[in-house]
Amino acid sequence: MRFSFARLHRAVSYVGSILLIFAFLLLIPFAFSFVFAEGGAQDVRSGTYAIPILVSLLLGSVAWRNVRGPRSRRRMGTPEAMLICVFSWVAISAVGAIPFSFHLGLSYLDAYFEAMSGFTTTGITMLRGLDVMPKSLILWRAMAQWIGGLGILTFFLVVLHQGGLSRVLFAAESHKIRGERIAPGMWNTLKIMWLIYSAFTLLLAIGLRLCGVSFYDVICHAFTCLSTGGYSPYDASIAHYEQAGYAHHVAIEYLLILGMWAGGTSFLVHYRVLTGRIKALWESDEMKAWWLILGVSVALVFGSRLMATGMNSVGESFRHSLFQVTSIATSTGYATRDVGGHYFTPLARLVFLTLMLVGGCAGSTAGGLKVIRIVILWKLMRRQVRRSLAPPDEVQLLLVDGRKVPRREIYRTAALLFAWVALLLFGALTTAALSGHDALSSASGMFSALGNIGPCYISVEAMMQLSPVIKLVYIMGMLAGRLEILPLLILFSRRSWH
Repeated sequence: MRFSFARLHRAVSYVGSILLIFAFLLLIPFAFSFVFAEGGAQDVRSGTYAIPILVSLLLGSVAWRNVRGPRSRRRMGTPEAMLICVFSWVAISAVGAIPFSFHLGLSYLDAYFEAMSGFTTTGITMLRGLDVMPKSLILWRAMAQWIGGLGILTFFLVVLHQGGLSRVLFAAESHKIRGERIAPGMWNTLKIMWLIYSAFTLLLAIGLRLCGVSFYDVICHAFTCLSTGGYSPYDASIAHYEQAGYAHHVAIEYLLILGMWAGGTSFLVHYRVLTGRIKALWESDEMKAWWLILGVSVALVFGSRLMATGMNSVGESFRHSLFQVTSIATSTGYATRDVGGHYFTPLARLVFLTLMLVGGCAGSTAGGLKVIRIVILWKLMRRQVRRSLAPPDEVQLLLVDGRKVPRREIYRTAALLFAWVALLLFGALTTAALSGHDALSSASGMFSALGNIGPCYISVEAMMQLSPVIKLVYIMGMLAGRLEILPLLILFSRRSWH
């Protein structure tokens, strides 16, 4: 099935319905601007929220009115779902960027960068002075990440009760390894995932409140932790609580570690644990690999820290090592120490770069290539070694959790890895050619964007000064990483349009 103008028309119509719902979401930060006395009437005049609300309503109404009729009853195919997927992320980010541009005076490119970084839960920021920024804008950043955590389309599918479209749109938005569903039917699976996601967000919020965190900070961090987005209301990120002398800053950090791990772990695992199958935490190949990656990474970062500083502050070094490894591995991006600073050794920085590539588990809110694909590639390498030593007629199966991995899935994993490497090289070379950053810093920028991580070895100030071309490449990288590349590649394929 290939694209046609009729399918393009229908795709735009569905995006219109999403924009209509999106307009009502913007009313939340608009109301907060009054609650926190940010100049209410002045905000209305400046158009910080009024303009994006009107734009979203206008565009949504014009597009959505065509969703009815014969076109709406046709079966939706994969190419059409790809169009809806890409257009939704682009359109939502375009409207969501307007508050940043109007209120802060950012160029629209920088505002779009900030919005795309938020909705894709990347967390790279173009903003400084977060501590004194209007609370409604900080809330909007946090909301963007929470909405994007499980996917924009999955959120609106649940809100709009579009159960019939759930399978094809979910597949278009997230080409993850096929596996067992939480419940019969993709619609039921999505509802349960969002229920678990919301419940964990609430539990984390209660925990942070008990640790003495303000109500406003609780909302922002609960939204950006479970979504593994990493936007914080403070320039110092989570280090703010230690610097501000919070009595329970250590408990806050460990609680956020738990929240980040929950966001980076498959929601299928959470469902199994919640229904009494505790062994789900370690019985699958992916979970075994997940624990191994986290354990080895913490050991390397913590060990290198001890070798550099001796046995002073062992507990503090372990805490910061555990926090930062969990933050990077889950693609959250919170920081208690600067990952590019002198606190972490060169070995630790290489470990972080590796974790940016791997990412979290499939079926989680984390970015990256995904642990299950690393498992498949590892088993594929071992199979090839065994085949080289075995008799020619011996059958060598590739098994994950005791089940044969379909050849189509193996090909998809290999193709995705190649696409990742190609995009990483393209982004790194572009950054190195158009900026004065060294090789490691140039590579880390695209690693961060494509892996939807956030932290990299380019400072916020330097990031703001990058060439517009580099920023556009990073925007493309953030979107490609969140959609796992394939939808974009299909759209750019000439055969899809003929």
